[in-house]
Amino acid sequence: MNYKKINNLLGWACGIIATLVYVLTLEKTTSWWDTGEFIASAYKMQIVHQPGAPLFLMLQNIFSNFAFGDNTKIAYWMNVGSAVCSGLTITFLFWTITALAKKVYGRINTSGELSNTAIINIMGSAAVGALAYTFTDTFWFSAVESEVYAMSSLCTAVVFWAILKWDAHADEPQSNKWLLLIAYVMGLSIGVHLLNLLAIPALALVVYFRKTKKVTTSGVVKTLLLGVVILGFVLWGIIQYLIKLAAHFDRIFVNSFGLGFGSGVTFFALLVLGVLIWGLWYSHKKIKPIMNIAFLSVAFIIFGYSSFSMILIRAKANPTLNNSDPDNAFSFLSYLNREQYGDEPLFNGRYFDAKPTDMHETGKVYRKDANRYNVARKKYDYTFDRTTLFPRIYSEKHEAYYRDFLNLPEGTAPTMGDNLKFFFGYQIGHMYSRYFMWNFVGRQNDAQGHGQFTEGNWISGIKPIDNMLVGGQYALPESEKENAGRNTYFFLPLILGILGAVWHFKKDQKDATVVALLFFFTGLAIVLYLNQTPMQPRERDYAFAGSFYAFCIWVGMGALWISDMLSRKMNAKTAAMAATGVSVLCGPVLLASQNWDDHDRSEKFLARDMAKNYLESCAPNAILFTYGDNDTYPLWYVQEVEGFRTDVRVVNLSLLSSDWYMKQMMEKVNDADALPLNIDPEQIKDGVRDVIYYNDFKIPGHVNIEELLAVMLSDDPQAKVQLQSGEFGNLLPTKNMQYKVDKAAVIANKVVPKEWEDVIVDTMQWTYPGNIVSRADLSIMAILANNNWKRPVYFTTTTPEENYIGLGKYLVSEGFALRLMPVASAMEGEMSTPIADVEGTYNNIINKYKWGNIAHSKYLDPDSYRYISIYAGSIFGETAQGLLASGHQAEAKKLVNNAYENLPKRTYLMSEIYGYSSLIDAMYKAGEPSKATEIVKRNLKFIRENMAYYMAIAETKPNLEMRNMRYAMASLQHYQQILTTANQKELLAEANQIFDQYKGLFQTGE
Repeated sequence: MNYKKINNLLGWACGIIATLVYVLTLEKTTSWWDTGEFIASAYKMQIVHQPGAPLFLMLQNIFSNFAFGDNTKIAYWMNVGSAVCSGLTITFLFWTITALAKKVYGRINTSGELSNTAIINIMGSAAVGALAYTFTDTFWFSAVESEVYAMSSLCTAVVFWAILKWDAHADEPQSNKWLLLIAYVMGLSIGVHLLNLLAIPALALVVYFRKTKKVTTSGVVKTLLLGVVILGFVLWGIIQYLIKLAAHFDRIFVNSFGLGFGSGVTFFALLVLGVLIWGLWYSHKKIKPIMNIAFLSVAFIIFGYSSFSMILIRAKANPTLNNSDPDNAFSFLSYLNREQYGDEPLFNGRYFDAKPTDMHETGKVYRKDANRYNVARKKYDYTFDRTTLFPRIYSEKHEAYYRDFLNLPEGTAPTMGDNLKFFFGYQIGHMYSRYFMWNFVGRQNDAQGHGQFTEGNWISGIKPIDNMLVGGQYALPESEKENAGRNTYFFLPLILGILGAVWHFKKDQKDATVVALLFFFTGLAIVLYLNQTPMQPRERDYAFAGSFYAFCIWVGMGALWISDMLSRKMNAKTAAMAATGVSVLCGPVLLASQNWDDHDRSEKFLARDMAKNYLESCAPNAILFTYGDNDTYPLWYVQEVEGFRTDVRVVNLSLLSSDWYMKQMMEKVNDADALPLNIDPEQIKDGVRDVIYYNDFKIPGHVNIEELLAVMLSDDPQAKVQLQSGEFGNLLPTKNMQYKVDKAAVIANKVVPKEWEDVIVDTMQWTYPGNIVSRADLSIMAILANNNWKRPVYFTTTTPEENYIGLGKYLVSEGFALRLMPVASAMEGEMSTPIADVEGTYNNIINKYKWGNIAHSKYLDPDSYRYISIYAGSIFGETAQGLLASGHQAEAKKLVNNAYENLPKRTYLMSEIYGYSSLIDAMYKAGEPSKATEIVKRNLKFIRENMAYYMAIAETKPNLEMRNMRYAMASLQHYQQILTTANQKELLAEANQIFDQYKGLFQTGE
């Protein structure tokens, strides 16, 4: 077999191996975060959150067809789509490494024929690098779920492979076809994710090295600057300004010429097409090849970018999920610009403690009205008394974290030194270097890290080094040793990569520089651009997968360095085989053996089951308010894809402050009726009542919610106040609200259990907690005023209390949702937890709820096991206690046995132990002492070992575990009471011993 056949065969083999691994370990249904939204949107061709991923959705829709009508298998096949994309990425990585290595060996062997030894080295290094990347932590995570990052990685792999193909054939007549392929894939990638564009500067350098006769430093610098300019041209010129110009053309044609919507866009599209045709004709006629290829490349990028037409087409169809409703030029522009997320300052900006000194207008926001575009609102920005170049500590919301991280006392102004300290220490150190080390050195565990020494750090597996880094390694609890997320590689993949980089720079400085540039722009350049604030809602390592891809090229070449060293002592062919074998063990095999257990999602179903539990907690035709991604996106999935409980109207409060989402809530979707808002959409359109400010009119007593709505929705100038901008806006005149209850309607609609009908209140009274009223708050008030208890109203248990608009005392637990009920018992005393409908919750637990296989799954991720404390405490424990209090002993026993069967037989978190208190107490009281004792023993062991671990860390590090230690002590106090009542003397003695050992820490105030 010749080189080409071997290269093709082994490349496909690596890709197939990777794909099989991913298919074996992928989640069989939806997972947490964005996947629920992506799967639901891909299935029905709907609109995801900004800036969209239309090509990804269309391709995933193809994979959904392999379910052959079984809606429960659609998520699985879309996950397979990501696995296939990831496997193809590995194939192209293999071919990329062989192309780079072959160039080196081709120069060494001037005859043009590669020796068998050279082929072994080239193929071995490619297999090592490609398979190492297959099993890296970050890439594997994205490879097994229906998210954009697998397909985005494939786009990056293809364009980098294609530039090397061009490099190999650059002197041939048709070589520029590879550049056009790159341009087209770049355009297509915009419809997946923008990360692929960051490869452009590295590609520019390949062209420079190939075409220039003499490489100079100034030439390299100019080429890099040109690459950055091209990147900027695509990122802003094509992606944003083409649409921006089209939008303003449309405004002129509609507002000034009286033509229809879209006429200006059509004219502008024809104008762009004409310019491209003219450019191609002119460059061909005048024989200007560079100009010709430039125009062709722009044309192919725009052609690929045209996948976004799907967004406009589907938005006009108004699907159920229609994020931002981008059905016209200006809403589409806002959608592409991610305007709902705001901007981070990059070149110049404020310090976090800076005070505004002036406000200035920066632009206008247009909206589409009946027959013209009107200004919805103006954009404003502030000037501040203290600004800096390269701002990194700019977020006023995160001042406390900045000060703590920088050891900056309250009242002390930050300096440029503090700015740089945060940049290098947090943004590079914590938000990039830590992720890099996870993939090539080792990972402490899979808990999200915010700077503690016990969560989310990188480690190596070499105890003395790890002890210096995070402390406590000689007192590791069993829970950490057995943690599937604890992966240790002993620096071996990192060393391989460093050796490979050394080898590459020594043998081919040009290509090594190109790989280094790819590594930089897909890694540190993203850090510079994102300018992330601290306390991110989840880890962001997926954004840097391209950087780890580039490093794995060098991991593969590490085998070549080893081969060179061994060949000095033995036969070259033997050295090549030995080097490959050693590198495979130190790279792919080690990574696979360590990472398999925490990347095998094949037994996890909790995201889907939790979504169903939320919905099953609701009565028919309910309105369910949610808040975060994880209590919304999985619900969208089960409703839109599996058709489960489509009678429930899921309302995300985070989105409800947007005019487009509130308007969508006024329409029926699936089997769920529109929200009973009774508000004219014109009254809440963009720029109208974006927020309503509280202005205390000193009104005595409580005011009916209907009267307050009339004031807030009034267009009477007397009902408005002048704002700082000079414009007039509506106001909230009092925070003391009330709603008169129609008891007959409450009883007729079975809002409360029959035995509670005597405690229905005549009037609900509450105090609004905020100083502004958002559209979301306005919607809740309008529903209360107009619903008259016809439809049940719920909030998920994970919705923050500040989103209840003060109604928290009227929310009754029915499991995973809190139902709005006008009952008197809600007003008795200070309630730390909602009252509960015990019988209703018991029925849900026994007959409806599912638990995602958490009791038997080999691996649970943090997003899954964080629910255990809610299950053990709020769902099982409190319900069992309620049953016992009402004399339902048999039901309580059945419930605690159900809990024992469905909860894991290990402990994950200290807060979980605290949550178990009520369940353990119920187990003893319900006549299941052996099961209760088993859990107590397990939890006491966890406390004992982890407290010793925390103290061991504190010997050399600051004690950052006081919150967990307080949880432990509070849990022990609960257990002492429970064990005393249950007459469990041995366990009580153990609990007392642990408590006495550490109580001094808290008595001294430390």
